[in-house]
Amino acid sequence: MTDDPNCVLTLLPARLKDARRSKGLSLEAVANLSGVSRSMVSQIERGESSPTIATLWNLTRALQVDFAGLLDKTDGDARVEVLRASDVPCIENMGKDCRILILSPPEEAGGHEVYDISFAPGGALSSQPHARGAVEQLTVLEGQVRVTSGAGSEVIQSGDTARYAADVPHAIEAMDSAARIFLIVKSATPPS
Repeated sequence: MTDDPNCVLTLLPARLKDARRSKGLSLEAVANLSGVSRSMVSQIERGESSPTIATLWNLTRALQVDFAGLLDKTDGDARVEVLRASDVPCIENMGKDCRILILSPPEEAGGHEVYDISFAPGGALSSQPHARGAVEQLTVLEGQVRVTSGAGSEVIQSGDTARYAADVPHAIEAMDSAARIFLIVKSATPPS
């Protein structure tokens, strides 16, 4: 955390506004969640008012952000979080002859999930429908796969990308050789 109070006052408005926008919340929603008036939230975000510690605490709890992190001089975009290959969670008992590496952080489950999936020849992964509006985007890194979504079916070659509905029964099947894919599962965004 920075020791310069002027620096804190300079950083705070933009960081609070960014936190609110990243959560998709309106000023009114933050006011309702925090108990801080809408006009005060707006004034703080514009740098026209300095919040008390209690007000700042209420805002950070409503926005579900780290109190100290808002005041930290380090730019959040300058940090690099690394998931080492040896620490990547792996599932080998789902589907037929496939290995699933989970690349997304646990808190993204059900929202925006990322997988690296390897298939033996003829390996397959069949899925029941996900939440309404969910979609998957699959890029074939090696080999070729058949993607089925509902009544649709396409063969996807190495280097190709397919996007398809995941709120219906869907499947990915390796063809005659081994295959590897990069898969993104995105749930529908709830209305704001």
